[in-house]
Amino acid sequence: MSTAPAERSRSAIFGDRSIALSEALDRLSRPIRSRQWPRTLAALQVRNYRLFLSSQVVATTGLWMQRIAQDWLVLELTGSVAAVGIAVALQFTPVLLFGLFGGVIADRYSKRAILIITQSVATLMALTLGVLALTGTVAVWHVYLVAAILGFVTVVDNPTRQVFVSELVGDQHLRNAVSLNSSVFQFGALLGPALSGVLIHAVGQGWSFLINAASCLVVVAMLIIIRVPAGSSTVVAKAKGQLREGLRYIQHTSEVGWTIVLVATIGLFGLNMPVILAAFADHEFGTGVSGYSLFNSLSAIGALVGALISARRRGQVRLRVLVSLLTLLGVTIGLAAIAPSVWTFGMVLILIGLLTLQFLTGANSLVQLTTAPAVRGRVMSVYLLVLLGGQAIGSPVVGWLIDHFGARPSMLLCGGLVAFVALLSGLAMAHRSNLRLGMDRSTYRRWVHIRAR
Repeated sequence: MSTAPAERSRSAIFGDRSIALSEALDRLSRPIRSRQWPRTLAALQVRNYRLFLSSQVVATTGLWMQRIAQDWLVLELTGSVAAVGIAVALQFTPVLLFGLFGGVIADRYSKRAILIITQSVATLMALTLGVLALTGTVAVWHVYLVAAILGFVTVVDNPTRQVFVSELVGDQHLRNAVSLNSSVFQFGALLGPALSGVLIHAVGQGWSFLINAASCLVVVAMLIIIRVPAGSSTVVAKAKGQLREGLRYIQHTSEVGWTIVLVATIGLFGLNMPVILAAFADHEFGTGVSGYSLFNSLSAIGALVGALISARRRGQVRLRVLVSLLTLLGVTIGLAAIAPSVWTFGMVLILIGLLTLQFLTGANSLVQLTTAPAVRGRVMSVYLLVLLGGQAIGSPVVGWLIDHFGARPSMLLCGGLVAFVALLSGLAMAHRSNLRLGMDRSTYRRWVHIRAR
């Protein structure tokens, strides 16, 4: 009896199944059109971005667990807030020195491949600290060395990550994706310190480092699964003068240039919370590691709310909004410095977190949407240089100020500088644009207007 008809039948069946499977996979890689996503979650229409964001939920929680464990471990080993500032500075100094070259690398090579490498190195570093802490052989120089290595990882990882998100979602959903990323980061900042605080109390810092190592592996696994659509990734061939090209672009694009000035301000004076909060928990209120974790969590609650508010907004943020947000943030930091009790201080931290995230998501989306894709990596490396490099300079300075003058005067000074520089920048922008302030009490909604001279 001939088997040809049966073979043809099986071939037809399996052929149909292969076609069906191929079509199903193709549908998964496209934006979901049948489901009406809320405006707050619009970027989640893209499957690849959903995969990436889910990995970030785990990764940011682990990252914050490691940050809390690292800061408290240094404070425990040395008894010095300035030493905590040194650890923070070592993690950000490579960005200050070499951050511009990270953007060049991000523009030249596959973003997905770069992120797989950087997250693998981060896994190894977290694993190393975890083993040293659990075996009781950790010394402060171990923490400093790992912090410095992670700083070099950050040089390449951060600009690549920023541009990778824009490749996954496109310009249409970029602002929403930036806000969702910030929401996830702050969710991790809310959950991570709480978990780390419990673990430190129960079994010490080591397990926080090991959990972060596992979370980095989750990111690597998701990056392997993600397949970036052809044509969405912009890779620039190696050539001379690429770094100068990025700097010239910033110089001749006023919106990008002024935004980076404002970001440098918050980086230097407004993002030194780990050092300040450690001092308030240990010296001012005597709450220990539980208070330190609580303060970080309260700040993260405000930041999470701010990121969700930002995710609902459409359109591009304007420079004057960024100036207003930064000025208000400086005033709020000053109010926190004079808070009379733990709970008053904590409530103001919520507002600080909200304003900080409103500013940072607005600044990030403004820079990326204003920048051409071919130079976006280099421009974002400058953005991150002033943001993270500012912390590298500011953290040890603030730590020194706290050790010599106290936590409250130091925090008050930081808030005043943020507000002053923001207002000064706003006046400079208005002067360069030939604008002036005018008052009109007949206007229903607002009396103060910006008018041409």
